[in-house]
Amino acid sequence: MKAKDAILGRIRSGLGVDPAHDEARRLWVQDRLARHPRNTVPSRGGLPLDEQVALFRAQVEAVSATTDRVSDRAGVAAAIAAYVNGRNDLSPLRRGDDPRFAEIDWRQVPGEVLTGAAEDGDRIGLSYALAGIAETGTSVLASGPDNPTTLAFLPDISIILVDVDTLCGDMESAFDRVRTRYDGAVPRTLNLITGPSRSADIEQTLLLGAHGPRALHVILVG
Repeated sequence: MKAKDAILGRIRSGLGVDPAHDEARRLWVQDRLARHPRNTVPSRGGLPLDEQVALFRAQVEAVSATTDRVSDRAGVAAAIAAYVNGRNDLSPLRRGDDPRFAEIDWRQVPGEVLTGAAEDGDRIGLSYALAGIAETGTSVLASGPDNPTTLAFLPDISIILVDVDTLCGDMESAFDRVRTRYDGAVPRTLNLITGPSRSADIEQTLLLGAHGPRALHVILVG
């Protein structure tokens, strides 16, 4: 008997579970997962889109991050340039291979634009979110070669693009989008990012950049 089988056997024995009922229990779990029943969702999760955009930006800015909005992807490069110029930081920018990046004129970005997973020493990382959650000001990032997880965590500055038409009022709706996008096979890692890295573990003094980016800038597109 494998160690895993032995462990599960002891758990079943301790719970008093009859192996003959395993199939019924498995079907119950599958049905529960397929229905995705909702719990209580705050009323602000059901706001009209324009109000969702305003709420999302307000929630992002409430946690020491900044926001901008452009009408389409053609305006993204200029918005990035304005942000990094405002910080007086012309370091190279590192991005993934998201196909949506193809619509951006990178020549407008003042620093060098590199592609791939973040490396030690990278100052600016750019990611494209799968969705945004208006209720909490959260960006939902799925791992993969198109948007490597390191881009949102290793550099000092994280810039995240969020398409307005992917904005969800609440977290439950965001997970619905994830399930639809990946047809039930969720990505290996799903990161929910709300604000820059922070910690107040030492003497209750807030420190930005404790475990990741010290600055977060979210650009809404659309």
